[in-house]
Formats: sequence, structure tokens, C-alpha cells
Amino acid sequence: MLDTASSWRAEATQRRRWALPARVRGAVQWGAIFLVVTALMRAARGDITDSHAALIYLLVVLGGSVGGGRRVGFALAAAGFLCIDYFFQLPYDEFAVSKPLDWAALVAFVATSAVTSELVTRALSEADAARRRSDEVGRLSRLGSQALNAGRAQDALAALAEVIRGTLAVPECDIYRYGNGAAPVVSAGRPQEASDGATPGDDELVAWVARHGRAAVRRADGTTLQGSAAATEEDAIGLATTDARAVLVPLLVETRTVGVLRIADQQPMVLDAARRRFLSALAYYAALGVERVRLVAEAERAEALREADRLKDILLASVSHDLRTPLTAIKALAQAAAERGDESARVIEEQVDRLSRFVGDILDLSRLKGGVFPVTLEPNTAEDLVGAVARQLQPLLAGRAVTTAIDISQPALVGRFDFVQTLRILNNLVENALRYSPPGAAVDVSAARHGDVLAFTVADRGSGIAPEDRERVFEPFFRAAGSPPDVGRAGLGLSIARRLAEAQGGRLRYEPRPGGGSVFILELQALDPPATEPEEAP
Repeated sequence: MLDTASSWRAEATQRRRWALPARVRGAVQWGAIFLVVTALMRAARGDITDSHAALIYLLVVLGGSVGGGRRVGFALAAAGFLCIDYFFQLPYDEFAVSKPLDWAALVAFVATSAVTSELVTRALSEADAARRRSDEVGRLSRLGSQALNAGRAQDALAALAEVIRGTLAVPECDIYRYGNGAAPVVSAGRPQEASDGATPGDDELVAWVARHGRAAVRRADGTTLQGSAAATEEDAIGLATTDARAVLVPLLVETRTVGVLRIADQQPMVLDAARRRFLSALAYYAALGVERVRLVAEAERAEALREADRLKDILLASVSHDLRTPLTAIKALAQAAAERGDESARVIEEQVDRLSRFVGDILDLSRLKGGVFPVTLEPNTAEDLVGAVARQLQPLLAGRAVTTAIDISQPALVGRFDFVQTLRILNNLVENALRYSPPGAAVDVSAARHGDVLAFTVADRGSGIAPEDRERVFEPFFRAAGSPPDVGRAGLGLSIARRLAEAQGGRLRYEPRPGGGSVFILELQALDPPATEPEEAP
């Protein structure tokens, strides 16, 4: 990769070295051709006129412009003017013009030659510039691809910084990631102990460039030049004057600033047009490299979190499974103690039941995450399910009200779901609603059909859920900040409820209740009720 950059610099130097000799050779070559053509036409002067000579000289001017450039073309045009007057217009072999039309012919020849030489030279210059740009683009693409082909994102960025440093012949090249503090992601050309930040005074300039997305230059006297918002990146890099000591370029991906590229030298830096183009192009590759570093870091962090979550699930499932046997033994001992009249045995048995429910919830959540929790999807009616919820929660109401409503404007509400697990979902939702509702406030349970969806709704008049927590409440072990201690609960109920709904092809979601409170909506697949056959007349 560095060899490619070195060959580029060597080729540019060689082009400059051989540019003048090539033009000199072209001038000498076409001067000789001009003399030969003049001698041949003079030998045949009796058979040709000044018009023939003008056309032939015009061809020589074209060739001289192509081979030697604008100056050679103009020189040949002037020589042709003199030769036509001296050799091919009467009187011969002297500088004199006897007719006005001869002047017109000579002036027309000179004008045509000058215009032709200028057009040819300009076309050749544009073609040469296009070729150089094409070569430059090809080299840049090779440099960028070689720099970004490194296995690790950090290594690719370091290689790119080294390419920029070596090609521009600057001692320092740093690449910063936006939001990563004052330390560069990679540094090229500085010892390790000096690579912990920019030169004193550049830290604020780095932050400014990252914040505003514009280039900036630090000069030898400590003053700075900052690019305008309307300037293009290449124009902004052009801020580097003869006394520039550091140039800072924003690294942009689309319109988003992802970092800053900084090159610095203790000696004055001069960035000509070619170097500005090079720096602007490689700044794009550096932006891609910085973005790659960020994405790799995020992917590694996400993978670490996934692995930690997986190990946590394995640990919880293993511990929960191992706890079941001692809990069963403790409960049996507590029951035996209660039969002997031990009053504390009832408390022990209640705590064992609470722990058993907690262990069961953890095991169920583990199976739901693994996709191995069994569900039996069968046709069931909403009326049976809501009635079962009311009967099971009756002992827990303690004077609280739970109102149920079934949409009777439609035929029987039938859905395809697991009756036992759906009953578990609704019981959990109603228990939560009772727990967080104010005393005397009723909890509303309703069922209705909306197209192909059978919706069960549990609404309360509690304090509701903050907008930032409305999805987090379905995460395991989540508790909102400032919520009261939930004795006997571990924060698994809503997480298990949502996963049970998804296991049945449905979903569980939250909505704020108008006037205050919460609404949890369980949506399952609806079925059309079976058609009843008309009774036959006796």
C-alpha cells in the first residue's frame, strides 16, 4: 500500500522533470519539419500558389501545436507568415506585398493558425487533465481499498492514517472519532507516549470541527481559520496557507459528522490542488473507517450483552431447577409441623409457596425464551375465559370491584388460544391492576372482536406508566423508578404474559387510559362461531 503511494509521488516528480525536455524536443522536431516543407515547396514554387502554401503550413502549425504546445504553434504560424510573403508571393525572395488581397490572405492565415493552435492546445490540456484525474481516481481507489482491507477495523484505520501521512509528507496524522473524547482513535507518525491527544491548543479546534462539520486551520502564530458553512470540503481544505501548521478536516458519512482528520507539521504546509483533492478523497475513506470502528464496537458490545443474558438465563434456570427439591421437602416438613400444632408452620408454608411460584416463573420464562414452552391452541369462547378470571380472583378482591363486559352486539366471541395460559395472562393483568389502583376504584375487564382479532382489555385507574417505561415494563425484573416495593413479586409477570401471548401468535400491548390509568390489551386470533343448523319441523 505504501509502495503505491510512493510510486504515485515518484511518477508525479518524473512528469515534472521530463515535461520541459519533451516540449523542447517537440519544438526542435517541428522546426525541422517546417524547414523541410519550406524547402520542398520552394523547389516547386512554379507549380503552387500562396494558397497551397498556406494550407500546407496550417497542417504544420497543427502538428507543432500538438507536439510542442501553444508557443511552438504560434512560432510556426509567424514563420509561415514570413515564408509565404518571402517565397510564395510576388515579388519573390523579398518582403513586400503588392496587392491588398495578399495582405488579406496573410492575415487570414495567421488568424486561422493562432485560433487553431489555441484550440488544439486547450483540447490537449483538458485531455491531459482528464487523464491525470482518471489516474488519480484509480490510485485513490486502490489506496483506499488496500487501507480498508485490513482484518481489524482499528488496523485498517491505522493503515489509512499512515498512507495519508506518507503521501502528504507530514509528520503527524491523527484520526478522531466524534464523541470519543480528546484522544485520537489512531495516530500515525508520533511516538506512543505523545499520541494521547492533539498538540496543546488543538483540542478545542478538534471539538469545533466535530461539532460544526467544517474544516479549520491552525497557523504558526496560533491563530485559526475556520471554513464557512457554504464552503465545499475541498474549498475548506484550501484554507491551508503557506504558514499552516495543522489542518483539520471533518469526516462525514452522508451528512453526519463521525470524526475529524488532523494533519500537522512543525514546518509550513502547502496543499496544492492535487493534494487537496487527495486529502478530500481519503477523508471519505477515513470516515468509512471510523464508522466501521464504531459499528464493530457496537456489535462486540451487543454480542457481549447477548452472551451475558444467555449465561444469566442458564444460571437462573439451573438454580431454579435445583431449588425445587429442597422447597418440596421444606413444605412437607412445615405441613407436618402444622399438624402438630406449630403456629409458625403456616408462615413457613406461605413463604415456600411464594418461592415456588417465583421458581416456576423463572423456569417458564427460560422455556419461553428458548421457544420450547408448550401451548395448545383450541377454539374457546371469550365469555368462558372472562368468567373463569372472575371466579379465580374472587378470593383476592377483599371488597374491590372487578367489572366484566362482553360485547353482546355480535355473535359468540370465539378465538383460537390456549385457555389455561391465556387465563394465566389475564389473571396476572388483573392482579397488577388491583395492586396499583387506588382503594375503591374498579378494574374493568372486557372482550370484543375487531376484524380477525379477539381483544381482551384490562383497564385500571392507577397512576399509569411513564412514556419512557411503556415498553420496558415488559422486560424481566423491571421496576419503574419510585414504584413501591412489590412484596412477593419479582417483576416477571408482564414479561411472561407478553411471551405467552406471542407464543400463541398474539400480542400484548399497553395504552394510557383517558382520564388517567393504564390499559393492557391482549390480542389473539378470532374465529367465526360455528353456524347453527335450523331445526327440522316435526
